Amino acid sequence: MHDFRSDNVAGAAPEVMTALAAASTGSASPYGDDPLTRRLTERLSALFETPVAVFPVATGTAANALALSALVPPFGAVYCHEEAHITVDECGAPEFFTGGAKLVPLPGAGGKLTPEAVARAVARAGVNVVHRVQPAALSLTQATEAGTVYSPAEVGALVDVAHANGMAVHMDGARFANAMAHLGCAPADVTWRAGVDVLALGGTKGGCLAAEAVVFFNPAMAEDFGYARKRGGHLVSKTRFLSAQLDAWLADGLWLRLAHHANAMAARLATGLAGVPEVTLEHPVEANELFVRLPEKTIRALETEGFAFYRWDDGLVRLVTSFDTPAAAVDAFLKIVSATKESA
Repeated sequence: MHDFRSDNVAGAAPEVMTALAAASTGSASPYGDDPLTRRLTERLSALFETPVAVFPVATGTAANALALSALVPPFGAVYCHEEAHITVDECGAPEFFTGGAKLVPLPGAGGKLTPEAVARAVARAGVNVVHRVQPAALSLTQATEAGTVYSPAEVGALVDVAHANGMAVHMDGARFANAMAHLGCAPADVTWRAGVDVLALGGTKGGCLAAEAVVFFNPAMAEDFGYARKRGGHLVSKTRFLSAQLDAWLADGLWLRLAHHANAMAARLATGLAGVPEVTLEHPVEANELFVRLPEKTIRALETEGFAFYRWDDGLVRLVTSFDTPAAAVDAFLKIVSATKESA
């Protein structure tokens, strides 16, 4: 019926595919020295209302790991949520590309860190103790792995703790578009104006074929990043094809329109599930992910009807909507949930 496993299962937006075809005509200088990549930098500088340094890459893992390598020494510590993608799902890439920096996972309700939790961790870190890794960076995920969203004030409060302790701030923005669709504020307000130093901006989950960008809000921090990207094997020779995707995705607000649809489908699911007895939502639904506790009978019925989703633990499933999730699929899902409850 429909695949709710991830927004990675979706295809690419037609506008992105059209832009890729257009980028394939004629020749262009390789390795990012092309008009499309320059236009992407201009577009992102305008979007964020400040000059930025932009480095397109093909994967979110590369974006996160290489971004952290620019912020953290090999003896540094990166504080992140215990469910953050960088510590759970990137196969040690951040540790590898930083040359051995230590990820320090911290708990937090709803996928979010709190200033108090970060401050406590830093206080017991052993600053200036030669035997300990030294606090170097704070990594925030926006939207979080729980499908929640940090407000600009929440980001600012966390950044204040980080900067007060000499740490840089990285933001994993694999679903940044979904966070922005929820917040409705200027992208600058939840990034550099709040003190974020570097953003791994994700386009792949939001409608691109395979395109992410490392965005430095202080271009001086990116002086050596080009070498790190090349050494790490992520300087794509035909960079224009990465840039074309992101440029089309951002043009005329397409990225937000696609994210609004994904979020709306998640909200439609949440609204329909909220009224069903024995069904509970684990977290507020603020982006395009839901964590739902369902009876086993209902889960089996959904699977039998062809719906795909991930089982998280006993009775808990994750549902992810995307830019092309049809409302009819959401309604069919809800109909089965309701029907199995009525037949119980």
